[in-house]
Amino acid sequence: MENTDTERKRAIWRDPRAIALLMAASLTTMANATISPALPGIERLFSADPNAAMLTRLLVPAPSLAVAICAPVIGLAADRLGRRRLLLTGMLLFVLSGCAGLVLPDLPTIFASRLVLGVAVALIMTAQTALIGDYFTGHARNALTGLQISARNFGGLVFISLAGWVAALSPRLPFAIYGLAILFLPLTWRVIIDPERTPSAAAAVPGGSSEGGGTWRAPLALLALLQAATNMIFFLMPTQLSFFLVMRGYASPAMTGAMLGLLMVSGGCLALLYPRIQRAGGSACIFVLGYGSMALGFLLLPLAGTELLLFLAAAAIGAGYALVSPSFIALALNLAPPAARGLAGGILTASVFIGQFCSPLASTPLIDGYGYRALFHGTALLLATMAVAAALAGAASRLRMRASAASARAPSL
Repeated sequence: MENTDTERKRAIWRDPRAIALLMAASLTTMANATISPALPGIERLFSADPNAAMLTRLLVPAPSLAVAICAPVIGLAADRLGRRRLLLTGMLLFVLSGCAGLVLPDLPTIFASRLVLGVAVALIMTAQTALIGDYFTGHARNALTGLQISARNFGGLVFISLAGWVAALSPRLPFAIYGLAILFLPLTWRVIIDPERTPSAAAAVPGGSSEGGGTWRAPLALLALLQAATNMIFFLMPTQLSFFLVMRGYASPAMTGAMLGLLMVSGGCLALLYPRIQRAGGSACIFVLGYGSMALGFLLLPLAGTELLLFLAAAAIGAGYALVSPSFIALALNLAPPAARGLAGGILTASVFIGQFCSPLASTPLIDGYGYRALFHGTALLLATMAVAAALAGAASRLRMRASAASARAPSL
């Protein structure tokens, strides 16, 4: 069995469609967090704007607002018009809107360009998620969802670390990094095609049953709600870390870039192990380990007295988030019927970015009122509670499975 699994994983790497989808996945991290190391510099650059403090913090999650609004509609379009054209359009729009911050004259227009960037991200992520479901099944699909998170994290390492260095030269330079996405277009254009839709699939009703049978709308809604909460917590890092470090005496953007880069590396490495951990312990084990690791990181962050401990805290948060993230994608694709994968991808994408956009809106007033220590320790307590809830849910599921198995073995009267 192990040899079969290895062959399947290798087959993914040999499939150019998988490579193109992983390249597209790396853009989603670039979309929001690339400019994080430059935020203090951008705030100083536009200090004459009376709303500079809030607008600067909203530049990172601004694309999330557009994604949250557009992604479900784009998902419906993907189910009706196909995925290819939406993916290619999104990548072109990504380059143009992402680089706009190099030349735009003020914060409101830069904020507007970030909203357009969000539309591009919605196109990319929705089409990409649906294509993973269209092209791959079973173990290959689970493996690719883990690789997708790795691509996002390792892409984040390159883009955010680079941004940390160039932000020291000018706070506008990180916007130029979005232009790198143009390099991904040729392969995507060549290998991504819309799968042939059978008449039965085209006529299927999205409100019907999933591949495994049973209704899917309510479980998908709960999954999206949990993913939104997870991303709202995680996005404390790119939106608040640079300001937290300045308060701690680390004023260099390179320090923020290094910590966020390590967060991405740890996440990318753990995501590679996702298929193995998922097979060994199931989804409940994934959520227990992931939320537990994030809780440890947020607990440690305000207590860290050295740079090493700060880096360890970031690594724990990144590793935990990367463990839970593939499960949301895999579970959603398993729930949704083939004819509704675009819609499911749109809902899942929207939930990610709703959480991201709400993160600074919720955290900034809490920081003003109670400080970073209270915020991070309260977050750690919430994550620990979520880990315990996942453990209890896993235990209850195992008990139900044992009871069902015992009932099946019992002789009939």
